[in-house]
Amino acid sequence: MRLTGVCKQFPGGTLALDDISLTIEDRDFLVLLGPSGCGKSTLLRLIAGLEPPTSGSIDWTGRPPAPGEIGYVFQDATLMPWATALQNVALPLRLRAAPDAEARARAALAQVGLADFAHARPKTLSGGMRMRVSIARALVSRPRLLLMDEPFAALDEFTRHRLQDECLSLAASLGCTTIFVTHSLYEAAYLASRVVLMSPRPGRIARELPGAAPTDRTRTGAEFNARVAVLSEAVQALHLPSDVSS
Repeated sequence: MRLTGVCKQFPGGTLALDDISLTIEDRDFLVLLGPSGCGKSTLLRLIAGLEPPTSGSIDWTGRPPAPGEIGYVFQDATLMPWATALQNVALPLRLRAAPDAEARARAALAQVGLADFAHARPKTLSGGMRMRVSIARALVSRPRLLLMDEPFAALDEFTRHRLQDECLSLAASLGCTTIFVTHSLYEAAYLASRVVLMSPRPGRIARELPGAAPTDRTRTGAEFNARVAVLSEAVQALHLPSDVSS
């Protein structure tokens, strides 16, 4: 995918994104890093096709993914409270009248370790479990493109680490391209194959930085600490707000 000169201005006059040019490679795990309000979520919506850019273009180098081939995980789990985990996960397939919706939904729940909670309703699940259901719902269509908008920001560190690992494993097993939004330096340093650092509004690409190799995904050690240090120095050089943090 190639973004060229993408701008987004809202009807009230707010310029959210300005002159975004970016190439996203097949099977990238691209992390968008930046402070709150810099347009990360807006950029994700433009890539998903939920909103059009005001100017510029978003072009696919191959066949564009069909709507069912884009998975989207929001900041909140956004589950239907009256429906079971299984019904929530099966929803995208049922909307397309897929004949194997229930079987595929059960398989997606099993992928995220919730096979035994298929008939549980969201209010009976922990925050981490609800987010797993949301991830399963995004994966059930076997997406070519997975978009994740700060999905772990509200979780405790133990759950966050576990879901980060599961997210990497699932993206690799699906062979999909992932674009992940965060304002955590440590999350970016751990997850990303490439980091795009965005400046405050109007959001622009300030730097592109290398992430971790697939064989070097660890939260300790010299290489991880060096990546965090590089990101921290880049943030400090831009005088970004303090909410770009750990």
